[in-house]
Formats: sequence, C-alpha cells, structure tokens
Amino acid sequence: MSDHPQLLHTVLDTTEPRRLSEFWRELLGLRYRPGDEPPSDDSPDDVDWLVLTTQQGERRLAVQQVHRLTPTTWPDPEVPMQLHLDLTVGDTAQLERQRSRAEELGARLLLDRTDDPEEPLYVFADPAGHPFCIFVA
Repeated sequence: MSDHPQLLHTVLDTTEPRRLSEFWRELLGLRYRPGDEPPSDDSPDDVDWLVLTTQQGERRLAVQQVHRLTPTTWPDPEVPMQLHLDLTVGDTAQLERQRSRAEELGARLLLDRTDDPEEPLYVFADPAGHPFCIFVA
C-alpha cells in the first residue's frame, strides 16, 4: 500500500453531462464505465455523473452536472482557467489532424501557437468551456 493518495480521475463540471462526456469519449478514444452508457431506447438520459475509462477499464475522466458554469475568459484574466488538460501528439501532422477532430467534436480554438518551433500547440475550450492544450511532445 502506498503512503500517498492515488489519483482516480479528473472531474469536469458541466451543465450537459452527456454532451461533454461524448466530446471527451470521442476525442480521447475512451469508453463509458459499465452502466454509464447512453440509453439504448428512447428513455430519458437523466444523468448527473458519468465516468470515462480506458479500454482496460482504468478511470480517466468523470463529468458531473452543475446548474450553472461560468466558462473561463482566458487569456483575459477576469475568469481564470482554474484547471486545464494537456494532451500530446507525436508530430505536427498529428497536431493538425487532432485540431480538425477537436473542432468537429465541438471544441472552440482559443489560441494558435503552431508557429513556435520548440513547442507548437493549440489551446481549445471543450463544449462546456474547459480549456485544454494539444501540443507536439
């Protein structure tokens, strides 16, 4: 047993849990924890907490419903980032492919720093307004 707490997953607030879960599930190739999948029939999808895992079942992200969420105004400091995720790709071709995927899934581009030769990157906001970076590692 470790002497340190272990990170279980990162939790993101949203007013639309299923929509945000779908965004991250598709972008990162994750799957729902058993029991968190969308309903297979026309029954209401009344969820307030969803967990996304790797294909091996390791938890990565959880999404929880809140009634109100004030998105960051970054880079304007009025409402700070508070938290963001860093995602890496192997080269600039993959960076461009992932930019297209992120935007198709509903991400909004906040910053284009692809002209930086040492660390080309994009900063996006997910559909709920949480910032995340994709950069070449």
